[in-house]
Parts: sequence; C-alpha cells; structure tokens
Amino acid sequence: MTGKIYVIHENDEWTIHLTKRLDELALPYEEWHLNEGILDLTVSPPEGIFYSRMSASSHTRGHPFAPELTEAVIAWLEYYDRKIINGSRALRLEVSKVNQYTALEAAGIRTPNTIAAVGKEQIIRAAKRLDAASFITKHNRAGKGLGVQLFHSIDALNEYVKSPRFELSIDGITLIQEYIQAPEPYITRCEFVGGKFVYAVQVDTSEGFELCPAEACQIEDLFCPVGEKLPTKKPKFKIIEDFQEPIIEKYESFLKQNDIQIAGIEFIRNDRGELYTYDVNTNTNYNADAEFAVKKFGMLEVAKFLEQQLKTLTSTVKTNYSYK
Repeated sequence: MTGKIYVIHENDEWTIHLTKRLDELALPYEEWHLNEGILDLTVSPPEGIFYSRMSASSHTRGHPFAPELTEAVIAWLEYYDRKIINGSRALRLEVSKVNQYTALEAAGIRTPNTIAAVGKEQIIRAAKRLDAASFITKHNRAGKGLGVQLFHSIDALNEYVKSPRFELSIDGITLIQEYIQAPEPYITRCEFVGGKFVYAVQVDTSEGFELCPAEACQIEDLFCPVGEKLPTKKPKFKIIEDFQEPIIEKYESFLKQNDIQIAGIEFIRNDRGELYTYDVNTNTNYNADAEFAVKKFGMLEVAKFLEQQLKTLTSTVKTNYSYK
C-alpha cells in the first residue's frame, strides 16, 4: 500500500476504539493528536489517507483550539490534493449547528425552528420572537448535547440567563429552538460510513439531553446515558433491526452534497409523526453494548472503509506511475 492512514483527533479515549480495529486489520496508521502542534506550510504532507475525527466538544477536554488547528491542517492537506475523509466542509458543520441546519434545509430536510443569538438580552428577544410554548437553548458549537436546557416560559429563561448557572457557548452563539415533544422519550440516530447507511439506534432521552454514545462518557458524565453502568432498568441505546425510513435516502444525498463520508444524524418525531432532524455529528462514536447485542460494529465498518480507500489510493498511484 502507498502511505498510511492518518487519524486526526484530540481525544485518545474515543480514538482507541478505531485504532484497535485498524490493528485487527493490520493496517498502517498514525495518530495526529491536534491539541497543539506546528504546521510547516513549506513542507508537503505525506502520502496517505487522512481521516478527521475532530470534535466540536474539544474545549470540554481542555483543547479549545484543536478545531482551529485542524482547520489549518485540512487546508494544507487540501492544497496538496491529499485524500481526506471528512474534510473542511465536514469540520465546518461539526463546529456550527447554524451551518448544519442551513445545509440540512438546503437538502430538503426539515429542522426545528431555530434562532441564533449573541448576548443575553438578545437571547431573551430571540425566545420572544420564536413564540413557542416550550423551547430549548443549546450551544452552536457543542457536542454531547452541551448547553441544552428546556424552558416553558420567557420568565424561566430570563432567570436562567441572568443567573450564575448560565453556560455560554464557546463561540458565543446560543441557539433558541422550538421544543419538539415526542410521544415517547427517545430519539433516533442513524449511522453512516462511506456515505451509506449502516444502522439506526434508538436512544432513551428520559434521563437527560446529553447523548454521547462513547463509553468514556459513562465515567465523565452521568447525564450521558450509555448503557448498563447507569442506574436504569433498560438500555439507553438500542439498535433498531430492519430499520427502514424514507429519510435515509435524503440523508445519504445530504452527506454526498456536503462531502461527508462518516457521520451520525439524529432525528425526533412529534406526536403527529412529523420528523425533525436536529444534529449532524461528523465525529461519530458507537455504543459497545448496543452493537454487541446485534453483532454490528461501527468502528469495524469505519476501519474497513479506510482500508478500501487506502487500497484505492495505492492503485491510483501505481496507474499514474505506469504512464510516466
């Protein structure tokens, strides 16, 4: 094979599940941990496949500038025409829900009514303008459901915003969004690898909004409902067998339009059965308990996809060389 697989990330705990699969397949790889580093623009990048797993929630792990460094590295890689999985467009959507929602709507995918605001008084004004009986606030740059709060009145929002409990998004942008009331407390997350549907997982939201599937979150946050280690009688994550929904075709088209190869996309239905898409996660993780129950493994699919991409790169390089 030509070159190797380069995994761009800022979180070892989330990345080890991928590198274990790369080891199983005996694939050559190298990790680029971009919490900090040096980028020499006078040097060309190595040959290989570059897979970005940069996360919008990096600042919660003390890595506030990792997305900015990753953006610079990806610009460098794209300039040299390297093969990138989840490149600059994917990163742009990962770190901004405003970008996600506008891209989803452009693809004909319905999202909840949302207003973005900067400044505490503007947050209150935005909620009044939204004019919804119940609404949520969330961070524009988030991950794991950071900053999500549910309100049933402007007075309650006003009290929260002016209290020490108020949590500002790392980019300063707060979203005010209509609350979609589901008849049952769960959302659905659809996983895609290589731009193609792999499986859908039902996620129980009865204990909170922060829904990162990674096992590491079980230790870090009790509001991250990821399986049997939490005090609950039923699993929080359950893969839906034989899942079929017309929205899948739209999701695959959306991913292709935005040059995203690997992602998790989440939706919710209201009591009228209407479907709303509210999150695109290009740094997707998978729940081990849910996967083991049905013997489907997302990271293995990712590793196989990267293997196929590396083989294709090798074949292309050899073909080009033969014509010299």
